[in-house]
Amino acid sequence: MKMALTIAGSDSGGGAGIQADLKTFQELEVFGMSALTAVTAQNTLGVHGVYPMTAEVVIEQMKAIGEDMGTDAVKTGMLFNAEIIEAVSVNLTKYHWDNVVVDPVMIAKGGASLLQMEAISAMQKFLLPLAKVVTPNIPEAEVLTGMSIRTAEDKREAAKKLHALGVQNIVLKGGHDENPSESIDLLFDGKEFYTFTSKRIPTKNTHGTGCTFSAAITAELAKGADVYQAVIKAKDFIQAAIEDGIAIGQGHGPTNHGAYRKRIMEMVQS
Repeated sequence: MKMALTIAGSDSGGGAGIQADLKTFQELEVFGMSALTAVTAQNTLGVHGVYPMTAEVVIEQMKAIGEDMGTDAVKTGMLFNAEIIEAVSVNLTKYHWDNVVVDPVMIAKGGASLLQMEAISAMQKFLLPLAKVVTPNIPEAEVLTGMSIRTAEDKREAAKKLHALGVQNIVLKGGHDENPSESIDLLFDGKEFYTFTSKRIPTKNTHGTGCTFSAAITAELAKGADVYQAVIKAKDFIQAAIEDGIAIGQGHGPTNHGAYRKRIMEMVQS
């Protein structure tokens, strides 16, 4: 069985963070492992507290994986501060983990900050050059590039800027687009642009979509898919998860991580 490691924060509500990542890995038949960067007190209404690990704790978790089990792909999510970002970057290099997906988590669904602003430069300098894929939404891409993103041309320019920082492939997500009927993601591999269009679903149950999408890409890379194939599979996975979202709690409910597998089983049985 192929293996994938998530280096991210814990979501006590189970919809995002390492919980979403491990569920996604399992659904896509990849053995999931984790290195915890922070604990959050979180539910569908928002983030009520963030309690970061020390960099030493993160390093020890990566060491435990690196010196014994290894991994076929790595995903980073919420890293919180510059010290953790630098520690993660050093150890990604140390263990020669180059199948790296960076989800530059900055803001929670409810608006809470999940990345200290002084950590942005550390991410640009140390982590992004190690990324095979980076998966920012539009607000995150604006912070990382220092530019406003409103048009399709803006998206392409932002992708080029991120590539110039050393990222091999950029998937600029379209969930924050103003188009009411569809969401368009943009993939840039340094040479070519590819677009992926999906129907926009009128639902508030979208908690953890970014984590789930990037985890699905990570799982597919772990299994040997190229980036283009991995993005297509991840798009199908997250679309099913959103369409069959779970209405729990009083706020933004989670996506349904089991929806994709259920649909595949129904197709096979029919």
